[in-house]
Amino acid sequence: MAFHKIDLETWPRREYYEHYIQQVVCTYSITVRLDITRLGGHKIYPAMLWLLTQTVNEFAQFRTQLTAEGLGYFDEMHPRYTVFSPEKETFSSIWTLCDGDFPVFLARYREDVARYAPSGCFSPKPGQPENCFDVSMLPWMRFEGFNLNIFGDGKYLLPIFTMGQAFVEGEKTLLPLAIQVHHAVCDGYHVSKFVAALQEKIAAFAF
Repeated sequence: MAFHKIDLETWPRREYYEHYIQQVVCTYSITVRLDITRLGGHKIYPAMLWLLTQTVNEFAQFRTQLTAEGLGYFDEMHPRYTVFSPEKETFSSIWTLCDGDFPVFLARYREDVARYAPSGCFSPKPGQPENCFDVSMLPWMRFEGFNLNIFGDGKYLLPIFTMGQAFVEGEKTLLPLAIQVHHAVCDGYHVSKFVAALQEKIAAFAF
């Protein structure tokens, strides 16, 4: 993992960053409906985890964070995702190292879920790297909008993704996806580009 520090003196986004991190602290959510018809035959959750990670790794705006080293962006990210426990009606948050090859990631995902999900603990897998972003899924309900309320100093910059229940409409299978980002590093333009790139990857999914 490499972390690239941003030089605020030369960063074109400095004015916007300082406004939304200091004066008007602002995060926002957008909910979209993705066409996931192409994923038929695959389990949606691991496939989407992989597709989201591949797309996140194409956009520095989705990899930017404040760390002990300062403001910067990671060269790559890995998914940290929730796995539900029906017995306890709670969940575990597990991370898995991603890979450019979906079958490799899928094998790692299955191994991590089999090993750590039965614990019922909130965060059972040790050694979580700093370059993880959060994903969760509500497979029990379809939603048109979803918003997280994150309190603290307002400086959590990484994106958070929440998927809803997939449903069929006509000949398509659609999936609600809520995307929460920090306005200091990510504008609506960047989210629009991200969604377009993600949809292209889903349409080209051929594993």
